[in-house]
Amino acid sequence: MSLAGQNVLITGGALGSATARLFAQNGASVAYVYHSKPEEADKVVKSLGGGGSHKAYQGDLRTEGAVKAVFEQAKKDYGKLHIAVNNVGKVLKKPMAEISEAEYDEMFALNSKAAFFFIKHAGLNLEDGGKIVSTVTSLLAAFTGFYSVYAGSKAPVEHFVRAAAKELQPRRISVNCIAPGPMDTPFFYPQEEPEAVAFHKSMALDGRLTDVEKDIAPIMLHLVTGGQWITGQTIFANGGYTTR
Repeated sequence: MSLAGQNVLITGGALGSATARLFAQNGASVAYVYHSKPEEADKVVKSLGGGGSHKAYQGDLRTEGAVKAVFEQAKKDYGKLHIAVNNVGKVLKKPMAEISEAEYDEMFALNSKAAFFFIKHAGLNLEDGGKIVSTVTSLLAAFTGFYSVYAGSKAPVEHFVRAAAKELQPRRISVNCIAPGPMDTPFFYPQEEPEAVAFHKSMALDGRLTDVEKDIAPIMLHLVTGGQWITGQTIFANGGYTTR
C-alpha cells in the first residue's frame, strides 16, 4: 500500500534512517528527528526520494518539552501528521553490581521516559486513523544477565503501548512495539566482545544479526499500511533469537 499523502515523524539512528528511506520510497513525507550530528541527518534527508517533502528536526527527547516541541513544529510545517515511529534507545551491557545511579538514570531517560512522552504526544498530534510504532528489544524475552538496565528500561514501553492502544482505540489509532534481535548497526558493536557477537549470530536464522533494512523496516511499513488490524502488540522480529 502507498504512503502517498502521509506525513511521518521518525526518530533517527540506523533503524530510523532505514525506515525513513523505505517510507519515502513508498510516497511518504518524512520529518526526520535526530539528537546530534546535523551533517549526518542532512545526508539522510537528502537521500530520501519518493517525491515527498522531507525535513530534519533536532531534538534531545529526554525531556517532555523537547518531544512536545518536535511534534508541534513538524505539525506546523506539514499541517497534519499521520504516522510516528520512535527508535530512540541506548544499550548498556554490564553486571548489575557495576551500574551506577547516573547510568541507570540515563538509560531510563532514553529508553523509557522518551518513549512514554513520544507516545503521549504522538497521540495528541496524529490524525484519527494514525499509526504509532516504538522499537524495543528481543531481550525482553531473554533469560540472561548483563542487560538488566537495557532490557529493564525497554520493558515499560510494552505497557505504555498497550495502554495507549486501548485509549486511542476510539480514534482508530494503532499503537505497537517491534522487538528486533541484535541489529547489525554501530549501536550494537561497542557493547560486545567478538565472542559475544559470534554467539548472538549463532542464535538466529542464517547465523547472522538482524538487518535493519531487510528484516525490520519492511515490518514497520506493514504496521503502518496493511497492518492496521494489529494494535497493542509486541512483534518479535529476530530470526528465532528469542521467543515467548
